[in-house]
Amino acid sequence: MAMRAHTSPMARRCMIGAAVVALTAATGCGGGDGKDDAAADASCKPSSGKVTLQYWSWVPGMQEAVDLWNGQNPDVQVKLKTTPAGNAGTYQNMSNALKADKAPDLGQIEYDSLASFRLKGGLRDIAQCPGVSEAQEKFVDWTRSQVDFGAGGEDGIWAVPQDTGPMAMFYRKDVFDKLGIEAPTTWEEYAAAAREVKQDGKYITHFSQTDPNWFTGLLWQNQATMFERDGDAWKVTVDRPESRQVADYWQKLIDDELVATDLQGFSPALYKAWNSGEVVTWISAAWGYSTIRDNAKSTEGKWAVAPMPQWKAGDQRAGNWGGSTTAVLSGTEHPAEAAEFALWLNTDPEALEILNREGGLYPAATAGLDLPALKQPVDFYGKQKIFDVFAQASADVDTEFTWGPTMTDTYRFLSDGTAGAVGGEGTLGDVLKQTQSQSVDSLRKQSLDVAD
Repeated sequence: MAMRAHTSPMARRCMIGAAVVALTAATGCGGGDGKDDAAADASCKPSSGKVTLQYWSWVPGMQEAVDLWNGQNPDVQVKLKTTPAGNAGTYQNMSNALKADKAPDLGQIEYDSLASFRLKGGLRDIAQCPGVSEAQEKFVDWTRSQVDFGAGGEDGIWAVPQDTGPMAMFYRKDVFDKLGIEAPTTWEEYAAAAREVKQDGKYITHFSQTDPNWFTGLLWQNQATMFERDGDAWKVTVDRPESRQVADYWQKLIDDELVATDLQGFSPALYKAWNSGEVVTWISAAWGYSTIRDNAKSTEGKWAVAPMPQWKAGDQRAGNWGGSTTAVLSGTEHPAEAAEFALWLNTDPEALEILNREGGLYPAATAGLDLPALKQPVDFYGKQKIFDVFAQASADVDTEFTWGPTMTDTYRFLSDGTAGAVGGEGTLGDVLKQTQSQSVDSLRKQSLDVAD
């Protein structure tokens, strides 16, 4: 997901980015190669005449929302290009398009990737675009800090929040009832349930080698932020006590063969295990409700949703897995219109309903949490009002979690290390230590200052 910008090395060092911390331009930065620098020109004047905007997204059903906008806005038309999921191709294609000055006006970018795009100058500051600053109050608190990088808008606004991934526990209630097990409320209880489930010939869950962002969601719940800011320098905190607590816990489950380690996320083999009852829980995000529903149809009525197990009884903490923004890219000639569409897409009640119904998105807009569909019992989950659980989880997400500016590299290090650990080469604790060192090296290769 490497991004290149039309800026000099000195200018690139100025555009360091992260989430949930104030980002400050390093003193003495300046210059450039004479091409447009989105960070340098924050003005946002409407265009004259008719406008056509290009938008890249991978959300199912997005065309229906775009068609609604186009029907209501004849002078500002949006052309949608449906793309693969971010790391499955969109980010690399966007990188190439930015390099060639052929990038779309808008693009779907996940929260954890915004910093990487800003680092390379790929984002347009839309803080001065009409309505953007005022609209920040319309979004869940922690998502605002994701798009303004925790600076309260003083450092710019770099995208519009779209959806979130507050995490909870999907579990096979029929299996738990049969075994006389209550839904675990702590991780200690979860491990105990795993032992009972194993005696019944099942696994409590799978441990994927290919979903480092899922593991990051577990770290998030335990307030194990992976990066911190120290003035103008970065501090890598991947290997910290809170992270080790999570890693050691899951390593124990792996060592005791209480979790399936041969199943990868979003794979036919995993779906088969859900349908057969071989795997009976999934710690996942709100959008996961449709993943189970659509891929384990034979289990309708057998699942339920409960809050994530807690590290300390009585706590209310949730991690977040996924969630995206609608970003205005740096090369656009129509930032005002692009920002207007991005705001409409993620706040308009009809658009929110379409994206929830067709795309399974859990909206970042507070008004979206009142969508009728999110208040109704869900047949597949035994008529439970499962989104009540996710609404509480959304409120319990730690707003101080910090993304680093090279998360793509950090995820790759985590994924590669996890594959080795699951295969018996070291432990998850070793993976944290290795990822810590590798992430420091990655930052330095980007000419970013690293604090001890």
